Amino acid sequence: MDRQNLTLMTDLYELTMMQGYYRNKDRNRIVIFDAFYRNNPCQGGYAICAGLEQVIKYIKELHFEEEDIQYLRSTGIFYEDFLEYLKNFRFSGDIYAIEEGRVIFPREPIVKVVAPIMEAQLVETALLNIINHQSLIATKAARVCYA
Repeated sequence: MDRQNLTLMTDLYELTMMQGYYRNKDRNRIVIFDAFYRNNPCQGGYAICAGLEQVIKYIKELHFEEEDIQYLRSTGIFYEDFLEYLKNFRFSGDIYAIEEGRVIFPREPIVKVVAPIMEAQLVETALLNIINHQSLIATKAARVCYA
């Protein structure tokens, strides 16, 4: 199967939290999430920001296909009205980020998400996975070049 839609590249927790916000009619509250890291990889003095192109591509293509809805329905966890809502789900928030390739440091905001709470909740896992992985690779490459 050649599946390009990465919408379900998330934790089940994110989806159950979304359903909770939906059921409590708290879906339109605007929130701000900052992505950062706590410690430099491999005891280095810095990291390199990378992965922004992939994050933007993920967010632009974020939608639930019928196959996703069927899978979520099969878990028995989700209410039908929430699954119906997901059929028209699109990210409408804003993303702010440090420039790709910039040196970054622990606890420094790298990406800021400003969005309705359900949307921000959904992108959290993928955003962290993409930025962390890509930044780790870019950081290692920079250290090899400057060694």
